Amino acid sequence: MLTSRQSFRAGCAIAALAFASLSQSAIAQDTGSTDPAADEPTIIVTGTRRTDRTVADSTVPVDVITSETLLNQGAVETNRLLNNLVPSFNFPQPSLTDGTDSLRPATLRGLAPDQTLVLVNGRRRHLSSLLNLNGSVGRGSSAVDMNTIPALAIERIEVLRDGASSQYGSDAIAGVINIRLKTREGGRAQATYGRYITSLEGVDQVASVAPTTTTSGSELPVITYTGEDRTRRDGDTYTLATNFGVPVGDTAYLNLTAEYRNREPTNRSGPDIRRQYAGLGDPRETTFDRYSHRFGDGQSEDFNFFANAGVDLGTDFELYAFGSYGNREGNGAGFYRRSLDARNADWANGGQPFYPDGFLPLINSSIEDISGFVGVRGETGGWNLDLSLGYGSNRLDYRITNTWNASLGGDVSPTEFEAGGLRSGQTALNLDVQRDFDLGIGDTSLAVGGEWRNENYRIVPGEEGSYVAGPFFFSNGSAPGAQVFPGFSPTTAVDASRDSFALYAEIDNDFTDWLNVQLAGRFEDFSDFGSTFNSKIAARLEPVEGLAFRGSASTGFRAPGMAQQFFSTTSTNNVGGQLIEIGTFPVESPIAIALGAEPLEPEESVNISAGIVFTMIPRLNVTIDYYNIEITDRIVLTENLQGADVLALLQQAGVAGSSARFFINGIDTRTQGLDIVGSYRIPDVLGGSLTLTAGYNINDTEITDRRVFSGFTADRLFARQESFRLTDGQPSNKLNLGLTFDREPFGLTVNANRFGSVFLPDGVSAASIRNDITIDEGDAPGDQTLTPKWVVDLEARYNVLESVQIAVGANNLLDEYPDRLPFGTVNGVNYGLNTSFLPYSSQSPFGFSGRFLYGRISVEF
Repeated sequence: MLTSRQSFRAGCAIAALAFASLSQSAIAQDTGSTDPAADEPTIIVTGTRRTDRTVADSTVPVDVITSETLLNQGAVETNRLLNNLVPSFNFPQPSLTDGTDSLRPATLRGLAPDQTLVLVNGRRRHLSSLLNLNGSVGRGSSAVDMNTIPALAIERIEVLRDGASSQYGSDAIAGVINIRLKTREGGRAQATYGRYITSLEGVDQVASVAPTTTTSGSELPVITYTGEDRTRRDGDTYTLATNFGVPVGDTAYLNLTAEYRNREPTNRSGPDIRRQYAGLGDPRETTFDRYSHRFGDGQSEDFNFFANAGVDLGTDFELYAFGSYGNREGNGAGFYRRSLDARNADWANGGQPFYPDGFLPLINSSIEDISGFVGVRGETGGWNLDLSLGYGSNRLDYRITNTWNASLGGDVSPTEFEAGGLRSGQTALNLDVQRDFDLGIGDTSLAVGGEWRNENYRIVPGEEGSYVAGPFFFSNGSAPGAQVFPGFSPTTAVDASRDSFALYAEIDNDFTDWLNVQLAGRFEDFSDFGSTFNSKIAARLEPVEGLAFRGSASTGFRAPGMAQQFFSTTSTNNVGGQLIEIGTFPVESPIAIALGAEPLEPEESVNISAGIVFTMIPRLNVTIDYYNIEITDRIVLTENLQGADVLALLQQAGVAGSSARFFINGIDTRTQGLDIVGSYRIPDVLGGSLTLTAGYNINDTEITDRRVFSGFTADRLFARQESFRLTDGQPSNKLNLGLTFDREPFGLTVNANRFGSVFLPDGVSAASIRNDITIDEGDAPGDQTLTPKWVVDLEARYNVLESVQIAVGANNLLDEYPDRLPFGTVNGVNYGLNTSFLPYSSQSPFGFSGRFLYGRISVEF
């Protein structure tokens, strides 16, 4: 097996060869760096506060994705669209991850979701209240829910792929995604329907089942198969959306977007081959539905509304406002509890199964997302001013159904529980001031400004039955709380806030027509951990017209998230007749302190990048950018610390507990990679226009240092499985190829994405950390690698009338799946039986849903 560093070098060589061949054939891409419908350069507002900067002139890499590009796709979620169009953007779609099933995070350049800053109209978008805690990419982080932003509301998306903490503040270590809303008059209404029509690669269809007749109670029933892959027809998705600009005269605009989306669940589970019933030869084994788990996309019903408005105040100023309201009702499943499962035993009735045939607990998520900004901008005395005030909030409530609290007993326990919820809020006041100067050294732009921000985080307790330990917990240890998701108890309730204040300055100077230099600095002070100063220098040199070199160096930081500081969830266990708490604890809790936890510090980073821009051939734009991002004091969630030494530490501190996990500044990392993106447009071919695009990213992350304390080894604090999820749990490389052909009244779009390999450790921890603090990939015989896969999307369009268009298409046209996971004993390795019914990894970078066919009708007005 190649080491991660060898893979990175090999990928760079492949990238160089790919670039050479693409340049010779003049087929490359910049993910829409210019509008495909025109040859005029696109003015950008991300990465600089100058008012005349284009994509080609930028000192740092910026991708611009137009509204037309977004709408000519079958995906209706913004994160999925970006996953198809931006090589360094990754959006896995995990399942069986509690609230993450309904609010899935995305990443840029392989870093954490909370290390990318998301802006809407240049203003910071608020984070979701969900903290990702389960086995998914982005574990331990909170993310912006970009799926609340309808594609129809977006004029364009600017993706800045460079560190920008000194310009925009925390969360901008990996880069910035700035979503610009539409202001135009006129509108579009569209209706889309689609469903999955797929065959599950490597998943057998059950023909018959015969129960075991042995007496040991552990043998498997005898299952025969049809010899054919299981087929599915599910996930029906309806989307109704409209965007329209209301005519309000020459001095004002009002643009409104409404979207309703209803997605039925998908199920990609395999057959559960385990014994289901305790009784010998139970005939129900032959009729039980072996596809009892629900592994796939959860049910989701979304309504999102956006408004963007402005009106002139005299001749020099504009009053503007924009805001949104979103509501999502999600439904995800947990693991199926078999009839013979101890968690199904009702000790109020002699230990009989509470659900005779077992049960599938469901997690219902109700998410409400609100934001609003109001501001005034204009020009006075040569200065461009922009003053705004905004508020955003996200609230998530859990209702657990088809479950029970076994510790209460079946005669008392309900089967539905209000389990409490999470709240996050953000208020921001911004002032930006910019003007152009002539200092005799070329055109100079100076920008200064400040920001005040207040953040709030709350945990709301659930009803008592959702978390309480009932009488049968004391008598036989039945688990307390609602199964699959115990509710938040009053002891975990929190209402915390913090303030921050920032000042920044940015100078952007064109010394000559061929040399541009940008300097930026930002001071920021947080009420809960102090102040920091970060800076950036970037330059662009164009010695020959059409060939430019650019580079940047910057420092950055990310303040610990509010959820990382204050999230808490506990359950009570009966150990030796003593009630003790286990769970996730804030760093300032007595249990965490007893185990050595310290107050969190901000993550700090150093970003270095260098690139080439090639525009010598008309309508061909190619960029190559190398990046190196070193992050120190990276915040991670520890493993579940337990054992005799943990118990001794807690007893010595006089704290009742036996197990805990909490956040620490646990590791240092280095992420390096290469982005090659470009586009080539042929305005007249076969009577129409053709746009060819390509993009390639190779990314490598390694852990360079680990923290230890209280006698815990590095491997015990942040073990092998989570270490590999962070370093190798996302594609090692990714290639996007695209073709768009338009010839009235027809249109065609083809996108092909090749997702590189993803490494899956088997979870063992022994001998996984060498003395040089790198991870040894060869220690575990059960390690697996998801092999690279191609996913092809196709859409064909036809304009029935000048304003009416119909489209049909397929996402994942070739019905590609990630590699089927092994189960049972294979080549001497016991993989267990769970992967018999969970056949695919949730770390698949393109999900595991299969082919999606859809149709769309749209009307322009």
